Amino acid sequence: MVSPETTQHLNNGHILEKEDVPAPVSNGDLQVTVSELPRSPDTELPPEQQQQEEEEREAMLPGQPLDTRLYRRRFVILAVFSLYSLVNAYQWIQYSIITSIFTQFYQVSSNKIDWLSVVYMVAYVPLIFPATWLLDKKGLRVTALLGSGLNCLGAWLKCASVRPDLFGVTMFAQTVCSVAQVFILGLPSQVASVWFGPKEVSTACATAVLGNQLGTAIGFLLPPVLVPKVDNDVELTGHNISIMFYGTAVVSTLLFILTIAVFKEKPKIPPSQSQAVLQNEAPEDYSYKTSIVNLFRNVPFVLLLISYGIMTGSFYSVSTLLNQMITFHYAGEEVNAGRIGLTLVLAGMVGSIICGLWLDYSKTYKQTTLIVYILSFVGMLVFTFTLDLGNLIVVFVTGGVLGFFMTGYLPLGFEFAVEITYPESEGTSSGLLNASAQIFGILFTLAQAKLTTDYNPQAGNIFLCAWMFVGIILTALIRSDLKRHNVNAGITKSELKPVPVQEEGFIISTTQSSSAV
Repeated sequence: MVSPETTQHLNNGHILEKEDVPAPVSNGDLQVTVSELPRSPDTELPPEQQQQEEEEREAMLPGQPLDTRLYRRRFVILAVFSLYSLVNAYQWIQYSIITSIFTQFYQVSSNKIDWLSVVYMVAYVPLIFPATWLLDKKGLRVTALLGSGLNCLGAWLKCASVRPDLFGVTMFAQTVCSVAQVFILGLPSQVASVWFGPKEVSTACATAVLGNQLGTAIGFLLPPVLVPKVDNDVELTGHNISIMFYGTAVVSTLLFILTIAVFKEKPKIPPSQSQAVLQNEAPEDYSYKTSIVNLFRNVPFVLLLISYGIMTGSFYSVSTLLNQMITFHYAGEEVNAGRIGLTLVLAGMVGSIICGLWLDYSKTYKQTTLIVYILSFVGMLVFTFTLDLGNLIVVFVTGGVLGFFMTGYLPLGFEFAVEITYPESEGTSSGLLNASAQIFGILFTLAQAKLTTDYNPQAGNIFLCAWMFVGIILTALIRSDLKRHNVNAGITKSELKPVPVQEEGFIISTTQSSSAV
């Protein structure tokens, strides 16, 4: 089957390269063309458009395929990144999951303990632009070292805060960890694109995202085990907190050392044609400011930016307020509320991997993104209207289904953004998506909490459902132009141009292309 934008030049049964196409005369040779919008040979393009097409041809499709190679080191880099991302996510949730213990130990209100988690979202928004600028200017290795190093520093600072009068120190330590997060969340698509081939890049991105989700899951399980509730024994509680903090610090240190040892800026030979094209560009041709402007002028990306923020912000809000929603209808079920949260995260991890594998297999970015969005909306509706049935088993099931699709959407959004914004930096597009998610997450959490307190959990969930429906519409409006995939496949619209062919007194408008399928 020939794609509608592909031309085959036939000469005695052989496919001719672009430079081998014979002169446009009738000599028995036949040029076969299938084109959605054939252009008349007499049509003159404006000089600006001719120059733009020529630049695109030279920049995005070189005459000969560039050398590509895959290195085994890519798996080690992916593993180390996923692990220190895991520890960062674990440090985010380790306070809020045992709020009552920390409020008793530090003698502060639960609101202040909540800020130990909220600081992650608050810090991300203003720091995302300098972080993505640093990623573009200094590269992957420097950014990875900052993320892992700050994560390690924050963990050790926590070890110095285990005293009832040192809440300020633990808040400062958590702020350092939240800054580390800025250099971590935007890297999954960058690590995947720079080190992995076109047939595995989406799976690699999903695996990198998986590390962060696994850290949240461990954060639901481990702190209650390491720091059990002990009444009226501050010394024992402090000892247990120290064990948790020192254990995290040791692991973070080992991962920082591994990051120094294994992380490289990029492979000597790029893994894909799209990366080869980017690496051949002169560094002085790149401008971070221009890249940001280009992204915000890219209408499909802006639509994705908003729809991604809505979906991920809804997930953050549901995760934050899950305990309140469960205990509103099931009094005294705090333990099961934590287990439902764990189910939601674990199901989401499975969803992320499956979505990543499917993208690598099918390359149906928009279709998959839209279907997962719709199923998340349906899952949210079912969760909303079955929450008060009085059956916790139903809540476990609906929560798992909701997490499967909502969390599975995360790598889809990252990879779809990279496709429609190529050749802009993957780190910049991913960073903006995460910033949008944090902003919507803060707004949705505050609004849903207000509705839940003033009315009931159903009112807050319906609020999220309404916004998710808006997200579906925005996703459906995104024009799917898979620029990175087209470069890897050797396909681009600008490579097609008209050639008049005279055959038996007729002028036949055809096109020529260096790509043949």
